[in-house]
Amino acid sequence: MKAMVLDGPCRLEDNPTPLKLMVLPDPVPAEGEILVKVTVCGVCHTELDEIEGRTPPPRFPIVPGHQVVGRVAAPGPNARIFANGDRVGVAWIFSACGHCRFCRSDNENLCPDFKATGRDAHGGYAEYMTVPEAFAHPIPPVFSDAEAAPLLCAGAVGYRSLRLTGMTDGQTIGLTGFGASGHLVLKMVRHRYPATRVFVFARSAKERVFAQELGAVWAGDIGQACPEMLDSIIDTTPAWKPVVEALKSLAPGGRLVINAIGKEDGDKDELLRLDYPAHLWMEKEIKSVANVSRRDVGEFLSLAAEMGIKPEFEEFALEEANQALVELKSRKIRGAKVLRIE
Repeated sequence: MKAMVLDGPCRLEDNPTPLKLMVLPDPVPAEGEILVKVTVCGVCHTELDEIEGRTPPPRFPIVPGHQVVGRVAAPGPNARIFANGDRVGVAWIFSACGHCRFCRSDNENLCPDFKATGRDAHGGYAEYMTVPEAFAHPIPPVFSDAEAAPLLCAGAVGYRSLRLTGMTDGQTIGLTGFGASGHLVLKMVRHRYPATRVFVFARSAKERVFAQELGAVWAGDIGQACPEMLDSIIDTTPAWKPVVEALKSLAPGGRLVINAIGKEDGDKDELLRLDYPAHLWMEKEIKSVANVSRRDVGEFLSLAAEMGIKPEFEEFALEEANQALVELKSRKIRGAKVLRIE
């Protein structure tokens, strides 16, 4: 099979083609696994974190990609949930132990044996992949393959982030960064919380225009003063400066949810600007999002189908994966990016 393979960590500025097109043996499903013939795979900022060493794979080489849509090509021994030809999705959560207190409470994203697709196991930047069938998800028929792919990570983790804000209808919410996850959260808020006003902070003027096209009442630069204090803010950026800036706009008792698997070190000095009275006093909270659970993925797919949420996206060929990643790194974004494998 064809696959785009990462041999080791590097800075994208130093090596803009970190993934190499290779021909690998077709994988064989083990006990309880299914073989998936991949049709599309979304491109996520987490792939940049893997490549640049912020969340490195435990071994190399590795096939990245964790927003996978395809069809079951073969069941492994004792795999009985899906039939050949069924359309399935594979998200960031590849497996968990199933026995710890986190797994028993539907918080398997916190499991100490959590394994991630495309990091701890080969992912979807390839023609085939295997996955435990209990961690594959049926795709609602309302979505095309390319529409479904970004929902499996950007949508699901956005859904978890929104749940963790604890917000209610009529409160205000801010979105810091406006890529694949941010634009899906805005669509969710507009549907589920019609009385809530959304404020967006983004570096790119194009992203700010896009946010207002989707219904944001205001969009400004990262360091720009917000016209109102906000009850909740979700940060999806890879940097520290937006976190500090967001705290300035957080209302007393408000909650900042950081939806990022890692932060880059380039602006770590920004944390030295953290001022307790100005940024954290008055019972403000900071909460992180760690991975996603199967519940998040399943609930969000059902919700997205019910709401008619469909992401904006642009397609690339599998061989163009490096180009898609470079564009993501340089913030050339309008919605999501998806690799067409077939």
